[in-house]
Amino acid sequence: MANRQGGQLESNVLERLRAAEWENDWSDVFGKTMSRRLLMREYLRRSALWAQAYSAENSWPFFDITKHMDPEFELSPDATEELEDFLGARMSGDVKVTCRGAVRLAEMRLHNPAIEVDDLPDLYEPLILLYERGGEFMKDNVGALDLTGVSFRPGSLQSNTSNTPVVALDGTVLDALDVEGRVTFYAYDIDRGPLFRRLFPQGGEQRDEVFSGRLGWQSTTRLSESEEDINLVRIYDQDAARIIEDAVLGAP
Repeated sequence: MANRQGGQLESNVLERLRAAEWENDWSDVFGKTMSRRLLMREYLRRSALWAQAYSAENSWPFFDITKHMDPEFELSPDATEELEDFLGARMSGDVKVTCRGAVRLAEMRLHNPAIEVDDLPDLYEPLILLYERGGEFMKDNVGALDLTGVSFRPGSLQSNTSNTPVVALDGTVLDALDVEGRVTFYAYDIDRGPLFRRLFPQGGEQRDEVFSGRLGWQSTTRLSESEEDINLVRIYDQDAARIIEDAVLGAP
């Protein structure tokens, strides 16, 4: 593919990254651990699909995909300087790589709309949202991902190639998932509401709530009354996210 010189950065990706609160108060980040974990899992899913599509398996999960799509692609010197000035020396290596990749991919597609992406989902959007909801992530010395308040292993590329999205990239859905404290979710099955949650706030009393697409979370006694109901099951947070998405999108 011929070399292309990108001009002044015209996409809004760099501006979004600049506007993110990279040094959030820890208490704010702890209140967003659930959405950030699901956003990271959604990025891992998408990056596995992109890695397979562009033979980037050895670079998975955190990479600049443009290096595999078109090794000759370059931003203009001014745009490169603008990007690198933003990245600086403060961010961890994987965060730098993905921020750089997000800006470069947006610019590549802006200047060449005909680029084939094989109907792949937007690669970096889950990570950009994760950064906007609490700043960067770290990788510990055994390979686990530390998102501040939650840590987990990314798994293998193959285990992340599901065709089912992990979480909707919708602010209302993400906000509805987040709360400070320990949470367990319940429903009548993994795909059907209503959705209940039992919340254990730090230093507070347990409370039970039910989700409504119009009203959000409301106090309820139905969860306590239904504890012995054999149809009520505990579900994972990604299943809760799907029920919230259905409730939000289906609300009048």
